[in-house]
Amino acid sequence: MNFIEELKWRGMIHDVMPGTEEQLQKEMTTAYVGIDPTADSLHIGHLVGVMMLRHLQKCGHRPIVLLGGATGMIGDPSGKSQERNLLDESTLRHNETCIKKQLAKFLDFDSKEANSAILVNNYDWMSKFSFLEFIRDIGKHITVNYMMAKDSVKKRFNGEGDGMSFTEFSYQLVQGYDFFYLNQNYNCKLQMGGSDQWGNITTGTELIRRKVGGEAFALTCPLITKADGGKFGKTEKGNIWLDPEKTSPYAFYQFWLNCSDEDSKRYIRIFTNYTKEEIESMEKEHEAAPHLRILQKALAKELTICVHSQKDYEAVVNASEILFGKGTAESLAALDEKMFLSIFDGVPQTELKRELLCNGIGIVDFLTDHTQIFPSKGEARRMLKDNGVSINKNKVADTLIVNQDALMNNRYILVQKGKKNYYIVKVVD
Repeated sequence: MNFIEELKWRGMIHDVMPGTEEQLQKEMTTAYVGIDPTADSLHIGHLVGVMMLRHLQKCGHRPIVLLGGATGMIGDPSGKSQERNLLDESTLRHNETCIKKQLAKFLDFDSKEANSAILVNNYDWMSKFSFLEFIRDIGKHITVNYMMAKDSVKKRFNGEGDGMSFTEFSYQLVQGYDFFYLNQNYNCKLQMGGSDQWGNITTGTELIRRKVGGEAFALTCPLITKADGGKFGKTEKGNIWLDPEKTSPYAFYQFWLNCSDEDSKRYIRIFTNYTKEEIESMEKEHEAAPHLRILQKALAKELTICVHSQKDYEAVVNASEILFGKGTAESLAALDEKMFLSIFDGVPQTELKRELLCNGIGIVDFLTDHTQIFPSKGEARRMLKDNGVSINKNKVADTLIVNQDALMNNRYILVQKGKKNYYIVKVVD
């Protein structure tokens, strides 16, 4: 497979240095993407670079993931107006371990083939440099004029944010040395990243050329945005993480399922392994019946299975049916507490003392005096009479006595008022 052609039809090329495609066609080529391990999980913003490496490996080339343990201690000024928080080594090592597990779901680190993926941390070589050695051996090869000409530097010097510290100004030199180190030790000839990284990447190619007369290449992909101008991967609650403790599998699945038609056409090319023919076939089906959300479902399915598991995917599909009216009392009862709470995140909650359920509470009193789900007993009785109230997905009558048998996970009761209004009653000791 031709890697450049693969990225082109997927819409994943922004800039490519002349000669890159010829290098990739000539031989198995080692390429890297850098990720700053500033958290103990990747978020979906990292997936563009990871998918570039995944396609690279599928095309027979060797991917390297460089975790920026050293550069993560500095902070990259590209696309930012403020300095980053600097992390200590023990935190960075913990983050590295967690990220490696997530990367292994996308890249093959255990292949016996020559293009087995590699994970490195630039702290392992940068920590051995003294300041004097660095400015003598590396700094002399790149002029200040060259560094000042970079867009990421110019923006900060022209008043965006609070200016730039020397620490951040030196970032492109450190990243440039990473490329040089990988070039010399792993025969790495290509660095890839987002379009905002072009300046940092080309500093590396320039350092390799000036220091050893070597040949190196650069390739960037467009920064991913949403069709409405919003920031990709951000919700009201922040990033969409790959770690299920930070973003539940249900919330992860729903993010992709709720993409607009326009966004899903781009995302399915970038974030999945579907072939061009498969995607074009799905697009035709989608255009014929947009309400079926074929693209969104395919996108959400592949990514949820890849990042989480087949079991998690089946659970979130089941959970989605519960929330949107198709689920049964049995499927609701089968949910564990985490999944239950993630589905009904944002649903109004009220608390009830456990001791009150020991003797049982009449349904009308339960819905009014004890939970205030209905403002009056008269309204509660009318809706009960009209078959408009469900407890744990079961329609109930006005004769029901609510007791501990109604508890799910020994703690919750789900009340549904009409078709769309849910309430959670949390029982406390």
